[in-house]
Amino acid sequence: MKARDIVILPLLGVVFWAAGTIYYRFRGNLIFGSMGIRYWVNFFLVPVLSAWICATLLRWRAIPGQNWSTAMLLLALPGLFGEGLAMYYFRTFLPGMPEASVGRYAGFLFATYAFILAVAELVTLRSAR
Repeated sequence: MKARDIVILPLLGVVFWAAGTIYYRFRGNLIFGSMGIRYWVNFFLVPVLSAWICATLLRWRAIPGQNWSTAMLLLALPGLFGEGLAMYYFRTFLPGMPEASVGRYAGFLFATYAFILAVAELVTLRSAR
């Protein structure tokens, strides 16, 4: 991985996190306000879509497979820190969502970040062979 990527990936991570947070700021109540079908569709599809977007970014940056774990972590860390702030200041970051939905939102986030990091780890392990 190039030194330039070490700077670019976290910046892309900030943009990706901000876009998701803004989306859920305005649409989150529809998704996380209940445990209905919208929640479960998002719970399973968004991690897959997020992993695809992140993998596309890593391919665009021509990151070798053996560096995907590190690169994906660089991409994910800004969002993980940002979500920590969003959870702490939930009413500020996500005012349209009821406070009772913070647990559902957090579970959704954990699943998404776990999935994208697992995909990167699998690519890295496969490349090591």
